[in-house]
Formats: sequence, structure tokens, C-alpha cells
Amino acid sequence: MSELPPLNTDTIWGILNDQIDDATVMQLVWYYLGYRYDAATEKWNNHIVAPEWRNEYPEPPNFLESRPATMKLTRSIPKQYKQITKEKLGFKGYKIGTFTPRETRRATAANWLLSHSQQQVDQGQ
Repeated sequence: MSELPPLNTDTIWGILNDQIDDATVMQLVWYYLGYRYDAATEKWNNHIVAPEWRNEYPEPPNFLESRPATMKLTRSIPKQYKQITKEKLGFKGYKIGTFTPRETRRATAANWLLSHSQQQVDQGQ
């Protein structure tokens, strides 16, 4: 796994504006869910992944291809953070009729990552 960009607003905008490649977007979500790749064993270590994810996805899912995994990611965002990209960044969304499922899933990943980051701040971590 390559070096991940920092989890900050520049990275979130990079995801929303399609300036960060899909593989990096997924690696960011996997990392913050707790998935770690062990190069020595060539297997995923999921011991710090929350049970609700680990049980359903022992290995990290492809959020840009799997609608069920993306829906689970959306549902895992606490209610007060559901609109965080809009509220915190002023993200207006994509123009109706021009966005693709891939863009929608990237926006979900960005929203989840920003909500995860904000939860850490709110919890003083």
C-alpha cells in the first residue's frame, strides 16, 4: 500500500473533484475502518476493524464497485454528520443527470472520511 494522503479537507476535495485515484480513496476508507495489509503474510489483518464490518467483510470491500458495501458505509455515518461535506465544505453535490454511480460512491467515501475525522475531533482524539 502506498503512502496515504493526510485526512484533511484538501484530501476530501481531492476525492470529490476526482483528483485522487480510486485505489487511494478505497485505501483511505479501509485504513480508517481499521483494515491493515500485512505484506509478510500477504493477507489482510482486521483485528481492529469493528465487528459489524469484520463479520460481513473479513477483507476490505471494493466500495466503488459494491453497492451493498457503499450502502453500509452510508448507514454507518452518524445522523449529525450525514450532510458534513455540504455543511463543512460547502459541497453542492453533483449536477443532476451528469453524475455516475462511481461519483456517488466517491462522494459517499468522502462524506464518511470527513465524518470520521470530525468524530475524532468531537471526541477529543
